[in-house]
Amino acid sequence: MQPRSLTEIATAIGAHLVPPDGDGAALEDVLVGPDVVIDSRRATPGALFVAFPGERVDGHDYVAAAAAGGAVAAVTQRPVPGGVPCLVVDDPQRALAALARHVVDTSAGLSVVGVTGSSGKTSTKDLIAQVLRTAGPTVAPVGSFNNEIGAPLTATRCDDATRYLITEMGARALGHVAYLCSITPPTLGVVLNVGHAHLGEFGSQDVIARAKGELVEALGEDGWAVLNGDDPRVSAMATRTRAHIARFTVGERPTDGGEILAWATDVAADELDRHRFTLHLESRGATGEFPVALGLLGAHQVPNSLAAAAAAYALGLDGAQIAAALSGARALSRWRMELHERADGAVILNDSYNANPDSMASGLRTLARLGAARRARDPQARTWALVGDMRELGPDAAEEHRRIGALAAELGITDLVAVGDFAADIVRGAGAANGGIRASVAPDKFALIAAATPLGAADVVLVKASRGLALETVADELAGATDGDETGGVR
Repeated sequence: MQPRSLTEIATAIGAHLVPPDGDGAALEDVLVGPDVVIDSRRATPGALFVAFPGERVDGHDYVAAAAAGGAVAAVTQRPVPGGVPCLVVDDPQRALAALARHVVDTSAGLSVVGVTGSSGKTSTKDLIAQVLRTAGPTVAPVGSFNNEIGAPLTATRCDDATRYLITEMGARALGHVAYLCSITPPTLGVVLNVGHAHLGEFGSQDVIARAKGELVEALGEDGWAVLNGDDPRVSAMATRTRAHIARFTVGERPTDGGEILAWATDVAADELDRHRFTLHLESRGATGEFPVALGLLGAHQVPNSLAAAAAAYALGLDGAQIAAALSGARALSRWRMELHERADGAVILNDSYNANPDSMASGLRTLARLGAARRARDPQARTWALVGDMRELGPDAAEEHRRIGALAAELGITDLVAVGDFAADIVRGAGAANGGIRASVAPDKFALIAAATPLGAADVVLVKASRGLALETVADELAGATDGDETGGVR
């Protein structure tokens, strides 16, 4: 954030200011910023440290460490010795949200883009960010900072130069997206799809649609709702908003109408499943056509790219600029269809960040397409699905896992090894499909590595499961990688 006075921040978050160690020092001249952190290890000169209480780790115990790193003030629930002023509040999380809202409200000329959907949020957020950065300074979360802590932390990175803020909005219950919109009121909202993620919490796709639609309900009459015209539940959200409507579809021009339309034709893929297509953009009866050649792999990146194109077009970027930015885009967030081509030729697809029935099916289809392309030149090429549990699916979880196993067999995947509580269901589904697939249960994730070792030079491996299984270690081992993990917690 733009550096601000301590008293301005205290007023914005409703805090009681307590001088450091009771020394009675004047506080009105203290400038805070640019960084706001919840991890003392990430404190920088001028930073504001927000101390989150916890049963195992209490941020109040690390105020002094944050001060040693350069923090000049701390948001706390009680006065804490540490050499810096404390902004004492009842709820540090709510205080962080209030600060984020204050930053957004006082950032002139800022457009806020909200992105939600059952799957594809992070990839689409990354695409939108890379397109909008061609038009002006853009702030977007790293990875999936899409909850009540990550979203406001991202917003506090805006300063007077920021033109675009992109906020990813996840939901595990009704009201979650609405709450995030109250922190960062959207100028434009993108709804990607209504799938099966978190079905256990919501109970039905119709309830998921209600939750995702809270984003378009938060838009003003001057805003834009960017809707997936290929998803009936998303397209129907047009009736829930006062905003202008933009729609995107794959294959044909959107039929449900909209002031801006974006669609893709001539969709084709190369051997690594990187797609090219003709981007059509229409507004007020005028249509332009622009070639796009994605560097990202997977057919799911086509609708993601169309969502980014429609959003950018609604914000005033021109079609050629959008197409060029999409063609130059790269993966920014880890463990989402990362492709590692080993020196011996084997390919590892690390899509281990998370999993639900829709994203698992998409990953398997990508694996099948890559395998088919490789078998065209090497009939011995094998496709390996090293998969694990999809969590939070509720009472239908066993059946959803059996369907994934059956899909793997139907797609012609040659080898499937599953781990987790529902591994047997995945294997059972694969066996029932009678596709000739070799399917087995692994006792732990390390057995996945052993099962797929050694790999053939033309083999392709997909590694995918819900976050709790942490299968990125499997992918890294198979790829020969030693990268560190993504982000840390409070300390």
